[in-house]
Amino acid sequence: MAQSSVKKEYLFKILVIGELGAGKTSIIKRYVHQYFSQHYRATIGVDFALKIINWDENTVIRVQLWDIAGQERFGNMTRVYYKEAVGCILVFDVTRPASFEAVQKWKLDLDTKVQLPNGSRIPCVLLGNKCDQAREGFFLTHEQMDAYCKEKGFIGWFETSAKDNIHIDESATFLLGKVLENAMNDTTLTEVDGDRIAIDPTTDYDTDKGGCKC
Repeated sequence: MAQSSVKKEYLFKILVIGELGAGKTSIIKRYVHQYFSQHYRATIGVDFALKIINWDENTVIRVQLWDIAGQERFGNMTRVYYKEAVGCILVFDVTRPASFEAVQKWKLDLDTKVQLPNGSRIPCVLLGNKCDQAREGFFLTHEQMDAYCKEKGFIGWFETSAKDNIHIDESATFLLGKVLENAMNDTTLTEVDGDRIAIDPTTDYDTDKGGCKC
């Protein structure tokens, strides 16, 4: 009688960062609960959400999403919030060009405060949220966004709408695929005691590649 395969379980801490009002909480609610509301209070400090994904018949992923408040940017506490993260979603609002202008500062802050064990950047996907609404002043083409992502070290980018559920699951799956690839190749990111992430400091990750997904 063939033995049943043992499921592998992973716990991934994923950051969700960006300017106040960009739609981070709405994206998380849509992804985790398939729910959208026009009425969310601004996140204070940090909030958390957990989504359990049956990735395939042999793999279970527990995604711990850390919703970092926009007003917390570049503060001393973000270093604590970022600790042990293995992936990041950076969100801007396509209807507010100023939120895109802040993307570079958020990415720099992220890259200077959290790295993988070999010192390389954690994989980060860029989301241009509220694509269901009229844009004002944001006119970058897909080609320009591709070039921007490659220059700034994003693994890819998506236009999203939490309201209309556009590319929410796709963008999260894309990011988790990269994080899982690191974990499966190096067997370093596994669930420990249900709420911790074990990281092998001897592992050489390969996440510092350019290229975008749209």
